[in-house]
Amino acid sequence: MLKNYIRIAFRNLNRYRFISFINLFGLTVGLACCLLILNYIVNELSYDKYNSEADNIYRVTRSFNTPDGVDVLHLSAVAPPFAGLLKNDFPDIKEVTSVLSNGNLAVKYEEKLFNEQNAFFADDKFFQFFPVAVVRGNAQKALTEPYSVMLTEKLATKYFGNEDPMNKMIKIDNLPNQFKVTGVYKELPTNSHMHPELLLSFKTLKDPVVYGEQNLKTNWGNNAFHTYLLFPKNYPVEKIANQFPAFLDKHVHFSGEPADAKASKGTKLFLQKLTDIHLHSHLADELEESGDIKRVYIFTAIGLFILLIACINYMNLSTARSIARAKEIGVRKAIGAQRKELIIQFLTESVLITIISLVLAVIATSVLLPFINKLAGQESNSLILLNWKFIVPLLVLPVFIGLMSGIYPALFMSSFDPVKVLKGVGKIGTRGISFRQVLVVVQFSISIILIVSTIVVFQQLKYLQSTSLGFNKEHILTMRYNFGNNYDSFRNELLRSSTIVDAGRSSRIPSGRLLDEMDTKVFEKEQEQPVKISLKVVAVDYDFIPTYGIGVVAGRNFSREHSTDTTNFMLNETAVSKLGWGAPQNAIGKDIMYGGVRGKVIGVAKDFHFESMHEKIVPLIMSLPPERINAYGRLSVKIKGNNIQAAIAEVETKWHKYLPETPFEYTFLNERFDRLYKSEQQQGKVFTIFACIAVFIACLGLFGLSAFAISQRIKEIGIRKVLGASIPEIVKVLSVDFLKLVIIAAVIAFPVAWYVMHQWLQDFAYRVSIQWWVLAISGIAAILIALITISFQSIKAAMANPVKSLRSE
Repeated sequence: MLKNYIRIAFRNLNRYRFISFINLFGLTVGLACCLLILNYIVNELSYDKYNSEADNIYRVTRSFNTPDGVDVLHLSAVAPPFAGLLKNDFPDIKEVTSVLSNGNLAVKYEEKLFNEQNAFFADDKFFQFFPVAVVRGNAQKALTEPYSVMLTEKLATKYFGNEDPMNKMIKIDNLPNQFKVTGVYKELPTNSHMHPELLLSFKTLKDPVVYGEQNLKTNWGNNAFHTYLLFPKNYPVEKIANQFPAFLDKHVHFSGEPADAKASKGTKLFLQKLTDIHLHSHLADELEESGDIKRVYIFTAIGLFILLIACINYMNLSTARSIARAKEIGVRKAIGAQRKELIIQFLTESVLITIISLVLAVIATSVLLPFINKLAGQESNSLILLNWKFIVPLLVLPVFIGLMSGIYPALFMSSFDPVKVLKGVGKIGTRGISFRQVLVVVQFSISIILIVSTIVVFQQLKYLQSTSLGFNKEHILTMRYNFGNNYDSFRNELLRSSTIVDAGRSSRIPSGRLLDEMDTKVFEKEQEQPVKISLKVVAVDYDFIPTYGIGVVAGRNFSREHSTDTTNFMLNETAVSKLGWGAPQNAIGKDIMYGGVRGKVIGVAKDFHFESMHEKIVPLIMSLPPERINAYGRLSVKIKGNNIQAAIAEVETKWHKYLPETPFEYTFLNERFDRLYKSEQQQGKVFTIFACIAVFIACLGLFGLSAFAISQRIKEIGIRKVLGASIPEIVKVLSVDFLKLVIIAAVIAFPVAWYVMHQWLQDFAYRVSIQWWVLAISGIAAILIALITISFQSIKAAMANPVKSLRSE
């Protein structure tokens, strides 16, 4: 019997080729979209799960709060003493490891220079927490000695070619000794929250020239050490987390504080599950850019919506085809076919179409995946779905979708009265039209929501890219600062070039996060005043403000003519306002102590966006540290825009003159700001693609419904033409009912789209508002698209010979 059903199903597919093609195409597109989105979701949810101990590993994070208990900073890393103290105070912890990301490092082997961005200090416990294959050396012993280093296979080949890398000596940055290669390991999987390519022995940090053993034990201010704890299986980690306040009060003390000061009032520790880091962690100073669970939810919804639209499309096209199959159904019923058998037959056709569509969708997914990866900024592949957890649902999917899509057409067509359809009297399925209309409304509601979402995303991106940051970010090269006493000579030579405008140093540069903060005290007539705000600090030199073109609204910039400026400060407008000083001019000459250094406010800078527009402008203090203090980490060079390549070449020449063993690498500041909104740019592109797909599939459904409805009104159209109706009048009569459906869809979609995008915009401190015309344009676009779709069938029917349609009575 099943074989017969399948044979008939193939016969009908071949007989009604055009409708079958549209059905196959619509379902294939819908399923391919779902598989691509599923691939993305599975990849995002798989982060760090390659690790068999992932459920038992937690990262320690640290927050800082005001005296009122308001969090002002939450870091993904902690101070170095915490690792050893946690292991000592909580014996239930099986193991502890810390890593210190060292950012960019210059590496030299013989005469070859390299610049590496993923260098980490790590200890011999690292591979217990992040297991990857060690292909050369011993994982437990390779990092036990200071000045030892392990490399990925990629770097080992890059440095040494086909030579044996073991025991080779390499020079790293300005560290005093060379490092011995003691191991080679495979790269961490792409779905890991970090990807170190050089692992430097953690014991190297004990060298006073590098960091110092005393600092590792007592420095509570350098919160740059990412610390991980391994617990026994199913251990209740809350048991330890609840003891963190007492732990902090016991161990954390700062010089100058009262003996009874409680550290837990100003700082907190948290435990974060390893598998939560990628999607649920948006803390300051993450090792790599995190994903976002909201994005997973958004794409899941889009995938389900597109699949729903495809299924609705199938229902509409199948019922539209019912007129052509009415006599077939009547004959089969007349010769004894039961309704149950007809239902099974139609469901078999539906499942068969879905199976064929799924096969085509799998092929399309494998072809399109590289393009989607590039668009979404990920590195997943279709093999991620080759797991029984996904293969089984994929095999069941055609049956489920086939039944879901085909059940209504099956019930609808199997209900035909054989006598009426064979006589050709009565309208088929008139009661069902309302249901199909509801389906079209659902389709276009979803499509309009996606259109609105796309417009709003691009509006916000345009706003982010066009809004003034408070300084000129164009034509600024940024690079690591590592000059020491040679800087003044380097800068003076740069400024002799006609292509260089200025150069300035700072501890951080705009586009980064403001993470540094120290204790603040202000004075009024020698009386200390309470400070209830958090003041972020950036160390700058005399030339930072003019290099960036930041406005000074009161007072002056740091000047070489004032030797005492190394103890003075500049504030931004927000800091002055939050300190309660009113107008910027009122701040000039105020006494302030920051980080134990007392001085005066000599200038107020106009507010500027140091961080991305996801963040509000925060109170900022700028200091000018003495040259003997190594406070600068970044160099910014302003170049002229008329000959950029010549300017870069000039900077590179001078760089190699003063830093011959350091590779020259730079980034443009505007590119760094663009990368801040990479996620939104990707979302905008993906929204555009899926909105177009959703509208296209919805139009196929509307095409089916219009074909069905017009076929029911053939004789009416013939009579209208005989009575003198023009083609435009007939098209209007046939189209108006469908346009009403799209208008209803728009009315339903507008509030939903407004709410969804309003919530999305809350992630930005500075954002656009959703204007009425965005909704209007989306609705008009949907109406025009629908009108074009309907007009094809309407004009065809209006131009038909009325004699033929009336003769068929």
